[in-house]
Amino acid sequence: MQKLGNYITGHWITGDGDGQPLFNAVTGQVISHATTQGLDFEAILHYARTVGNPALRNMTFQQRGRMLRALALHLLAHKEKFYTISYQSGATRIDSWIDIEGGIGNLFANATLRRKLPDETFCMDGDPINLSKGNTFMGHHILVPKEGVAVHINAYNFPVWGMLEKIAVNLLAGVPAVVKPATVTAYLTEAVVKEIIASGILPEGALQLVCGSAGNMLNYVNAQDVVTFTGSAYTGVKLKSHPTILNESVPFNMEADSLNCMVLGPDVTPDMPEWDIFIKEVKKEMTVKAGQKCTAVRRIFVPENKLEDVQKALSKALAQTTIGNPLNETVRMGSLAGQEQRNDVRQQVQKLLASSQIIYGSLDSVTVVDADAAAGAFISPLLLLNTNPLVNEAPHNVEAFGPVSTLMPYKDIYDAIALSKMGKGSLCSSIITASPTIAKQYVIGAATHHGRILVLNAACAKESTGHGSPLPTLVHGGPGRAGGGEEMGGLRGVKHYLQRTAIQGSPDMLTAISNVYQPHATGITNEQHVFKKYFEALQIGDQLITAKRLITSEDIDAFATLSGDHFYAHKTNTDFAGTMFTEQVAHGYFIISAAAGLFVDSFEKNPVLLNYGIDEMRFTKPVYAGNSIYIRFTCKEKVAQELKEANPDVPMVQGQDIPKGIVKWFVEIFDEHDEAVGVGTILTMVQMKNYSI
Repeated sequence: MQKLGNYITGHWITGDGDGQPLFNAVTGQVISHATTQGLDFEAILHYARTVGNPALRNMTFQQRGRMLRALALHLLAHKEKFYTISYQSGATRIDSWIDIEGGIGNLFANATLRRKLPDETFCMDGDPINLSKGNTFMGHHILVPKEGVAVHINAYNFPVWGMLEKIAVNLLAGVPAVVKPATVTAYLTEAVVKEIIASGILPEGALQLVCGSAGNMLNYVNAQDVVTFTGSAYTGVKLKSHPTILNESVPFNMEADSLNCMVLGPDVTPDMPEWDIFIKEVKKEMTVKAGQKCTAVRRIFVPENKLEDVQKALSKALAQTTIGNPLNETVRMGSLAGQEQRNDVRQQVQKLLASSQIIYGSLDSVTVVDADAAAGAFISPLLLLNTNPLVNEAPHNVEAFGPVSTLMPYKDIYDAIALSKMGKGSLCSSIITASPTIAKQYVIGAATHHGRILVLNAACAKESTGHGSPLPTLVHGGPGRAGGGEEMGGLRGVKHYLQRTAIQGSPDMLTAISNVYQPHATGITNEQHVFKKYFEALQIGDQLITAKRLITSEDIDAFATLSGDHFYAHKTNTDFAGTMFTEQVAHGYFIISAAAGLFVDSFEKNPVLLNYGIDEMRFTKPVYAGNSIYIRFTCKEKVAQELKEANPDVPMVQGQDIPKGIVKWFVEIFDEHDEAVGVGTILTMVQMKNYSI
């Protein structure tokens, strides 16, 4: 008997007993069996905490990010073997692309987040806070990786994406994972994990896999762990209420299936491009993955005077969907993941039919291509109609997790907003409209009950990722029924696995702890100009205090002529009565330009390659003609850059592969009274003398 492997405590092992049979969703044949019987879940979590966690915590964000990128490239090179296995789940090539390459895309996206993070094992959060008049006591927030493990309990509909979108985040944060995929499609998750482990890219203990029941694993989680769940709201509530989760205050992130909705704006008519966009989007969301998406559209709201036209257009569009064996190139919708899933869909549809009627499709029969409809888990797309949605609650409470949606009328946009909220919290909603006014009304009115809202029109439709596509840079989750959690979201998601701690102390002490120069800390001064130091030689706190420069009226006039900025306050002949100024004031941009002239060492080549930009700049006090300024210029933070990969088809450009890093400089501009007139952060690109990344 063939059984799936569990990768735990550094080894591949199979569980005891026969386990649960796993079936080919297209043919009905047994693929394998899955069991976790006999596994020691306490030991699995202990291994993650004591082996995987220290290994990841000792890596910097830059190293973890490069690790994710290497893993993404490796999996991309092996993607075809995953496609071959994915067909057995009833997925078409497009369905599998969303799952497989969408999941790999999450690795790439999270890998790029390293550019927003320091080359440290931790990071600072937010801005420093001065807590004293004498500038000797301050506060800040630090984020450090939790010392536990991320336990991911995933759904069956995305066996690759569901795993990779979660582990990408916890691995970047420096926390290992134990992945428990839904058993019915665990064979695909197992194949991907086998390739991950074989690559040797992740440190040992960073990833473990259990295929089958989670057993008593949640008995052994603690406050340093994070548990995430994707699946039904019913199961999610049971897990969230687990005594250990409650007693240990274990962070629990829940992303539950929800009754997502799509709204056709009252302004859209059949002759508008938005009409066709709406019909196409609804059809796609009903049939992609055979409707087995947590973000799939379940409720369709249209103006009551367009109900009949929409019904006809949707029925025509759905009739063009070829159903059958996903290996057949003509097929556009495959099967559900298994017979059990089909039985559940049929049961849920029966509940909906108590107040609705089927207007397209059949609950009991379906025409398929190159397959046996009875042996495979095939089902027809089903479009239902409910004409009184404000009274009938079933469409807002019952979810059939397949190609099933209910069409419902509304009177006006406020009616549509009220109906959208009757789902009691959704992952996503879409409104298709050409009217900015209607779009704003809907977004502001419906946002309290939705985790994401797509506003779709002709301007963005071509490049839109669509209603049902969560993106790694945006939060994925929703309030209420949707679970109240957040996944992904760029740096927001990473912070779920980091402990935020407020730290207080002197500027010098917090600079030493954070390795980021804090305002009012003691600078490091010496005879060598800071611009003459290579990247490696620069220290946090290296500081230059410049000579003074007198700002004259002639300077201000010349800058106005050169820049074309003749704002009234920069003119000598302005009547300043009733203004914020008493006399001719220098341009803020002139002051920062003059500052550069003071701190830049420009007489010979040096390791500074270029000015990379300004993160922020504030002008805090007017500088008038006759005032003098000087600069305190301090090395605030350093982030090494990787060499760009050489392109053999492109001739080498001078300087293209120079080893370098970005240096952030804290710039303080003072007047002759030692009062700050400007403050900001300037970035330079600085050459390395030795390259070690």
